[in-house]
Amino acid sequence: MLTVVDLYTRECLAIDVGQSLKGEDVVRALTGIAAHRGLPQTIKTDNGSEFISKAMDKWAYERGVELDFSRPGRPTDNATVERFNGRLRQECLNEHWFLSLDDARAKIEAWRRDYNENRPHSALEWSTPAEFARRSRLQAAAAKSEEPESSTSERY
Repeated sequence: MLTVVDLYTRECLAIDVGQSLKGEDVVRALTGIAAHRGLPQTIKTDNGSEFISKAMDKWAYERGVELDFSRPGRPTDNATVERFNGRLRQECLNEHWFLSLDDARAKIEAWRRDYNENRPHSALEWSTPAEFARRSRLQAAAAKSEEPESSTSERY
């Protein structure tokens, strides 16, 4: 599984389930997320072969996204995602039998939606990740609309 978690909002943006995930699979997932969320400045990841692949490196380079690799053998470098993955394992993977890859995708996606929409987090002022993300986007939009416009003499 490829789990993609926004470290600011704690939203799980995707869980890509497959038999063997490669760099091209990561690129496809990130391209889909970027289409509706925009590009991140940095992606924090471990040193798995799918992340150190030429496809991933090319994708990040072409989009100006920094890849920040954790130190080998140091899961605490990416503690938020490691904790998320542990919760996914405990609450979903260990609780279900998966009859097929499609069955696994459906059950894992249902867990992901519940995690984002129904589970408050202390780190988010007891908001759900989805609520916190919506509030953050509204605050950013309001702050942007309050910025004073430059005078015509400063425009190009």
